[in-house]
Amino acid sequence: MTSQPASAEEVAKAWDDPKLANILYHDWEAGTYDEKWSISFDQRCIDYARDRFEHVAGRAGWPYRTSLELGCGTGFFTLNLKLAGVLDEGHVTDLSPGMVEVAQRNARSLGFEVAGRVADAELLPYDDNSFDLVVGHAVLHHIPDVELAFREVLRVLKPGGRFVFAGEPTRHGDVIARRLSRLTWWATTRATRLPALAGWRRPQEELDESSRAAALEAVVDIHTFPPAELAATARRAGASAVRVTTAELTAAWFGWPVRTFECAVARDKLGMRWANFALKSWQRFSAVDRVLEHVVPQGLFYNAEITGLKP
Repeated sequence: MTSQPASAEEVAKAWDDPKLANILYHDWEAGTYDEKWSISFDQRCIDYARDRFEHVAGRAGWPYRTSLELGCGTGFFTLNLKLAGVLDEGHVTDLSPGMVEVAQRNARSLGFEVAGRVADAELLPYDDNSFDLVVGHAVLHHIPDVELAFREVLRVLKPGGRFVFAGEPTRHGDVIARRLSRLTWWATTRATRLPALAGWRRPQEELDESSRAAALEAVVDIHTFPPAELAATARRAGASAVRVTTAELTAAWFGWPVRTFECAVARDKLGMRWANFALKSWQRFSAVDRVLEHVVPQGLFYNAEITGLKP
């Protein structure tokens, strides 16, 4: 599928309608989203998805027979969890038709099918007691009424079924990450104006498109979560055995500037040596964070992960 940047008029309409903003933004990004966020379905991302799941929910119950994902994007979480042996039958949903299409296409390229539906997380088109597992990655912060979404999750889960959501920004972690990203963008786009670095500058039309994307991101990114408040929201919705863990402190301080730098320079300037450096460095910082999570307050980490059960 081909995607077109959202126009200024569409962005203006979306300012007061976060669901419209999510459709516009994610339809626009669907065709290039995997490249933008280095999403793949190889051992690197299989390990990451499995580790995020296991970090908060453990290994008991694998493989879950039926699973539903909210806000599936291009299928990163469900497809990699299936490849990791965490789940068997996958169903994916998203507000964005473009994202559902890409997720199903990615599944077919891996040799299996997932059922996909365009759906609102606040009103899921599934019967009560339908799934053994409900998952999501970086989705809750896009949903206007998170408690209502949790109620829907619990409705469609079977009794004793589990939900796992990962990749949700904490309040303080998000502030630090955004400030580091803005500083990196400012420094890189100005440095590449210098004659000696002119070959590194990304074409202006691509920089302009990134700026339009950033404008829509300001609309679609609705929430950040103090970890204790996220857990309280799930409990109010009726969940039991709720647990929240956090991840990525120094890894986020490293990773967000790196990702921003990659978006600001010409694509052909960064090759495999850079990719290996970025990945291995992020992995080292993540290993440090696994130690720090025992002594540093949860709210300072960038990512929150939550799990719970349907009573």
